[in-house]
Amino acid sequence: MAMLLGSILGMTSFTVSAAGGEGVQLFPVDINVFDTAALQQGARTFTDYCLGCHSASYMRFKRLAGDLGYTEEEVERYLLPAGQELTNTMTSSMSPELATKVFGTDAPDLSLVARARGEQWLYSYFLSFYKDEERALGWNNTVFPNASMPHVIWELQGVQTLAQHAETQADEHADGGHGGHFNPADQFELIETGLQDAEEYQRTVQDLVTFLVYLSEPSQLQRHQLGIWVILFLALFTVLAWFLKAEYWQDIH
Repeated sequence: MAMLLGSILGMTSFTVSAAGGEGVQLFPVDINVFDTAALQQGARTFTDYCLGCHSASYMRFKRLAGDLGYTEEEVERYLLPAGQELTNTMTSSMSPELATKVFGTDAPDLSLVARARGEQWLYSYFLSFYKDEERALGWNNTVFPNASMPHVIWELQGVQTLAQHAETQADEHADGGHGGHFNPADQFELIETGLQDAEEYQRTVQDLVTFLVYLSEPSQLQRHQLGIWVILFLALFTVLAWFLKAEYWQDIH
């Protein structure tokens, strides 16, 4: 695990200031990993758009059936790529050699990316791709400038360019001229509409990040459920202990 986390940090992770400069602003997001519908939609987005290049090798498809509220048949129908088995881990079909040839680097495993980056960084990253003809793949990103990854879900969001006033706003914000967070519309100008409007796309990204947060620690779902029973047990034990104490002290008095 330590080696994998180190690989993710080394290949794709920098602090916000290192990756995007002091003026980089992250968009606020509310992630609820216990939202089953969000997890299901996020998993489908991940397998449709991310799994072709990135693996999540700590997760087996079979486990998704229980954790995400799917049956095994639904996992096979919605999430399982052709040629894969339920017992397989979520491994990309792209070889490291091909990834390096296309992107200049191997696509990192995303099992722990939410813990390495943070949910707000990931959410902002997926909202911050813009068209850049100077880049080999035609895309750039304000949160992670010159990232090797292209905008793989551009057909959902559409094509946006960096707004001319965005840099000025970032400087004003850094100087204390603005409070709170930027809205994506303040930084970018949409020049080609996608399959989803802005609100729908932000929800899609939020669901995807929710799934990535789940991937980083799947046991949190079971731990939360178990915690409820532990608290109920402790409450019952406290009542029994109080009655037992009262019974013992009755003889003393």
